[in-house]
Amino acid sequence: MMTGSPDRDHIVAQVCAVGDTWTAQDLFAKGEPFDLSPIDGLEDGDVVLVALGPGGARALERLARAGSALAGLYELLAERQVDPFFPASVRLEVEALLASPGLDDPALIDLEHLPFVTIDNASSRDLDQALFIQRGAASLRAPGEEAGEAADRGQGDATVQSGGGPGYTVFYALADAAYYVRPGTALWREAQRRGASFYLPGVVAPMLPKALSEGIVSLNAEVPRRALVFLIRLDEQGARAQTEIAQARVRSRAKLTYDGVQALHDDPCGSPLTERPWTESLMLLGEVGKKRLALSEARDVVQFNRVSSEIGFTDDEGSAFEARLDVRNDIERWNEQISLLCNMEGARFMSADADPHVQPIYRVHPFPEGRDLERLSAQIDALVAARGLDPAVWRWPLDGDGPRESLARFVERLPADEASARVRQAIERQAMITIAPSSFTDVRGPHFGIGAEQYARFSAPMREIVGIFTHKEALEKLHGPSPEADNAADEALREQVIEAGNRSKGLQRELTKAVHHRLMDQLFADDLQLPVERRPARVGTVLGVRSSRLYVQLDDPPMEIKVYAEDLAALDGAPPTTNDSRTILTRATGAAIKIGDAVHLRVDGRDPTTGRWLILPQ
Repeated sequence: MMTGSPDRDHIVAQVCAVGDTWTAQDLFAKGEPFDLSPIDGLEDGDVVLVALGPGGARALERLARAGSALAGLYELLAERQVDPFFPASVRLEVEALLASPGLDDPALIDLEHLPFVTIDNASSRDLDQALFIQRGAASLRAPGEEAGEAADRGQGDATVQSGGGPGYTVFYALADAAYYVRPGTALWREAQRRGASFYLPGVVAPMLPKALSEGIVSLNAEVPRRALVFLIRLDEQGARAQTEIAQARVRSRAKLTYDGVQALHDDPCGSPLTERPWTESLMLLGEVGKKRLALSEARDVVQFNRVSSEIGFTDDEGSAFEARLDVRNDIERWNEQISLLCNMEGARFMSADADPHVQPIYRVHPFPEGRDLERLSAQIDALVAARGLDPAVWRWPLDGDGPRESLARFVERLPADEASARVRQAIERQAMITIAPSSFTDVRGPHFGIGAEQYARFSAPMREIVGIFTHKEALEKLHGPSPEADNAADEALREQVIEAGNRSKGLQRELTKAVHHRLMDQLFADDLQLPVERRPARVGTVLGVRSSRLYVQLDDPPMEIKVYAEDLAALDGAPPTTNDSRTILTRATGAAIKIGDAVHLRVDGRDPTTGRWLILPQ
């Protein structure tokens, strides 16, 4: 967990008024309540941003109303010491950077004439990436120029050489956070302490202060910005042909959304994005995205039909949670392919011609081990037998030490009709948990999840400390190390960055899980207020069976919950049993619950000691 900084002068506190005196308590440091100069409209329990100074503590703004779901999220952040605000030493450095953003740096290639755009969620403010795609070949080099010379040219000499011909050229601009956040600074220390930005509904605890992450570093529309630009040439099939990397100055033309660009593809004549300087680039995103997806299928990348929920609030004040089905559109998938391509090319660049002065960080995703594949195959066999399914359709037999067909091909050919949807969902869930998670490491290795021989994280430089470090090392490879560079210090720093990157990934998963638990608490507390006969029976799919519990994915909202064997034992008078393959749970009543079954669940109460919900099948 993160620990508080010693120079905090802006804190998140909870109001606790006593009589005529306003007081508050620091949510992060706890301790005794302190006197507070309030603002109009404050109430007991409100969460506020407080400025501490010689004149005492002064409320600046209300962050969340007392008792709201949003207030609970600030408490959740405080429990894990994830502070949305920054110490004074960091803010002082930010002020200096705002005064001198480095846009006149003669090392920057001038690419402001290219119609880059950002494509993101409507609510996103920290814009890491902008893209522009053109048909045919292009280069940042002058004819006959060597690879490193383009990056060293002055901005006045820079041009984009367009050669025409078949294929595509992808220009992918990444925010140049490494220029602003440098080792040894307070900004770097705070970014490394956090490891990443953390996202909750309605709340972001950024890795970098908003003046950077939503300001001078973010690739906002119609303003010049520093960027690390990947120029990637693709052939007609969308396969990589050649890559160039350079520092540049860019100007995004627009902040676009996934839904808006999708509407352009669905109805070009009715879209406000048609006949714009970037319209052809957006249409080419569809061409390139489809071809990159086809290539990923050829690499046997598993395309799971993931079902997830987007958790938001019922109103602007975050009074209560609401969950909606999160459905990805084509634009998100195509845009993701460009990001993955950039990260694969970044890893290729860092690993080529090993340079002892460069310390790469890779993201490695190991292939499933043989015994895990054997377990999955055996479980699928048992499920096929238990449900009386057609073995020719549903089995995934192994041949010797490996699968007879890839996991990707198996998942792809599973029936997708409505009658088969729950069984397919359960099999995919079992396959997902067979695959170990990815992690950051200094050792180059394959990434199973995207079918890449090597992979690095270049595309999130404002949201991951690994991204900043990776950019820093890439620039050293481009230009050579600075005279003051210390190889041993960089190797030690790399170890710290890897630790911070892996830790922050785990913390984000923990926070996401905690938010889902709070949504579940709200959902079932509301159910419990109703008479038993009026409580909704919520439908879900049995994804997994263990001796102690069932794992169920609800249809609405789409979140995973657990049904505990001890609760079934209390209801039935005897504990349930499970078969050896963990595909069937048999209740004492004789009723069998199989993986892939649809079940109807109703809340029956809550354990006053553990706080665990009692959820029972109907």
